[in-house]
Amino acid sequence: MKILALEFSSNQRSAAVVEDGRVRGRAQDVGARGGRPLFMVESALREAGLEREQVDCLAVALGPGSYAGIRSAIALAQGWQLALGTKTVGVSSVECLAARARAERILGRVGVVIDAQRGEFYLAVYEIGDKTFRETEPLRLAAKSDVDRLDGSVIVGPDAAKWFAGGRELFPDAAVIGQLAATRRDFESAAKLEPIYLRETSFVKATPPRIIPAA
Repeated sequence: MKILALEFSSNQRSAAVVEDGRVRGRAQDVGARGGRPLFMVESALREAGLEREQVDCLAVALGPGSYAGIRSAIALAQGWQLALGTKTVGVSSVECLAARARAERILGRVGVVIDAQRGEFYLAVYEIGDKTFRETEPLRLAAKSDVDRLDGSVIVGPDAAKWFAGGRELFPDAAVIGQLAATRRDFESAAKLEPIYLRETSFVKATPPRIIPAA
């Protein structure tokens, strides 16, 4: 199966083409701004020698992470599916980081953290072995002090070294998202893909505009 994977949840955004577990093309864009998602997609397809119509599946990283970036990837997948009918699957960026930790030989008890802003972190704990990994504590919001109390755990994630002593910086990667998607068959409509976001949505409704009577 030829998979086009999109990972826009951090400031290291990437797109990759994976076929039968092998990475055939990859492109990356780094920076705090939105980047050039279509440029990355075209670059990855060109390196893989594929046309858009030859892609069998779109794998979209659902975060948690940059809400705007994840929304951008989902919108791209929705437009693609509308035009070509390509099937889609959502993949957790935290699971991607656990897979990357295993590939980097970071074994044992590993805490995966992603900055959730407002002084909190997304945190999940994995037991990572030579060939497999499994989640031992599910994803939740945590204070920095909660992460600091994970005795004996290696902390990994984007900017982990900035926040935690001994933290290892790892960024989610579209190539790994594609490899994880290759084992999945729970495809769903792109219209139903949603970012992983643990907070309650809250907003303040703007007051109606005040109309000033003509003099």
